[in-house]
Formats: sequence, C-alpha cells, structure tokens
Amino acid sequence: MRYLVLTILCALLVTVSACQRQQLSHTIRTSSSAPVLKPLPTEAPDELKQLIDGAVEQVGITKGYDPSYVSIDYPGGDVAIETGVCSDVLVRAFRKAGVDLQRLVHEDMVRAWAAYPKNWGNSGPDTNIDHRRVKNLMTYFERQEKSVGISKNKDDYLPGDIVSWDLGNGVDHIGVVTNVWSESEKRCLIVHNIGAGAKLEDALFAWRITGHYRYFK
Repeated sequence: MRYLVLTILCALLVTVSACQRQQLSHTIRTSSSAPVLKPLPTEAPDELKQLIDGAVEQVGITKGYDPSYVSIDYPGGDVAIETGVCSDVLVRAFRKAGVDLQRLVHEDMVRAWAAYPKNWGNSGPDTNIDHRRVKNLMTYFERQEKSVGISKNKDDYLPGDIVSWDLGNGVDHIGVVTNVWSESEKRCLIVHNIGAGAKLEDALFAWRITGHYRYFK
C-alpha cells in the first residue's frame, strides 16, 4: 500500500456540466498489490455485480476529465468514453446493469420539475446534462427511496452503494463503492473521477459524505 498525493482540479458544472473547477489537495490511498475481492451476498441480484463491474471497467479507459456541455443522444447518450466527469462514472456503470439514468432522471424531472434544484439557471429539463449533475442524481435517488443512512462506520457502506461528498465551497462529488477490498484499511475501494479519469481508490472518508444510496438490494 502506498500513498499518492494528488493535487488535482475537480469541477462540478461551470454553467452546464457536473463540476465546477476547484484546486484540491488531499491524500488518497491506492493499492499496488493484487486486488482482493469481497464476496457479494449469495442472494445479491445480477444487476448489483453488473453495476460494480461497469464501474471498475472504466478504470484505465476513462483517463481524462472534461466538464464541458456536450449535446448527446437521448436515450442512451454519452460523452466520449475516454473522458467525462464524476457523474458519468455512475451513468455508465448503471447502464451496464440495464438502468439508463439519463432517461429515468429526465422522466422524473418532467413529472416533478419543482422537486429538483435550480442551481444552474435552467428553465426546464435538458436531456444533455441533467443526469450529469450530482445534485440531480441525489434528488432522483432520494425520490426513489434509495437513500440509506450516512454514518462514519465503514461497514455500513456495501459494494454497489453510491456515495456523494461535499468537496468544499459547494462542490459536489459522487462515486461507486466496489467489492475491491483494501486490506490495510479493511474497507471497500471507490471508483470515481475527480479530475484525472476513473480511479479505484480508498476515498470513502476523504471528504464529508452528503449522500448514501443503495439502488439494488
């Protein structure tokens, strides 16, 4: 186990995307040894494994970070796989499990526009960007009753869970808990993109947790 000090740029939407550029300095543990996988429950749905696999598979493929507004197809639209933002990690992982958050978030926003934040001056739903905004994803998961309690107990965070954080100054971040186990910290690693592409890291308690969601139970 070694330490990598990452001084990176993370963003949550400048005016149109999921991240707002901010300088961050923090230390995240990464593993240089062969990964240890935590067994999933025997009754776990196939979609749970597909979600985790869909997140882990992005590591080494999504190597960049770009918060620019991009017009994409609907449904099933995506920016280039080599880039994206933290929310794109979720969208791609969920699609591996057969769930299109682009479509689901849009349909829910059409039904309940007033329930969603208006942080970006948007006057109506936008299929190009709504699902790529962390606060919209948090609102959607909460409205679907997928929230579980926030705690400081690492054992409460299970493989396949979604976690959101406050990076400071109102900047939101989001990632996926995997079943890749940190032997030194005795907790699962996170797949997220905080500025340098999709990474598998011990980041669960790197920032203040603002949301904890379990979509597949």
